[in-house]
Amino acid sequence: KNAEQGIYGIVQGGRFEDLRIESAKEIASMDFDGFGIGGSFSKHDLLGILDKVTTELPKEKPRHLLGIGEPEDLFIGAAAGCDTFDCVLPTRNGRTGGIYTRKGKIQIPNAEYKNDFKPLDPECACPVCKIYTRAYIAHLFRSKEMLGPILASQHNLFFLANLTKEIRESI
Repeated sequence: KNAEQGIYGIVQGGRFEDLRIESAKEIASMDFDGFGIGGSFSKHDLLGILDKVTTELPKEKPRHLLGIGEPEDLFIGAAAGCDTFDCVLPTRNGRTGGIYTRKGKIQIPNAEYKNDFKPLDPECACPVCKIYTRAYIAHLFRSKEMLGPILASQHNLFFLANLTKEIRESI
């Protein structure tokens, strides 16, 4: 056993339910520290496939859902028994002005935020929301200042980490 880091087996199978189940059964028979569940899901089949795959994996070992980064996907993954998640989407969205909020995703470069002096998300406690306004961050994007994408990415990462914490506490 590797005492320094966990070795995870990865369940794959694309959008083919039978291949994912077969992969889950095979990988579950091996002595891994945990299991990753590969991405390539469509929104409408995510929960159904996860329910079938996670029932094949040992309950006492962690399950990591790969490539899932939208807030609603975290709820689906947690409901299906996944413990952790990763994805490039929060920073990719942040770099292009997509901001996660409690009321849904907004595009901060849009003209409607030019004179909006609220935080990105009024309910968020991240450093970005404590200091900067939507108007300022929208200005940064329109001016092509690299601080805009950095702040947007920082907010999105905080937002998802906090959302995951809230989901964990509610369970």
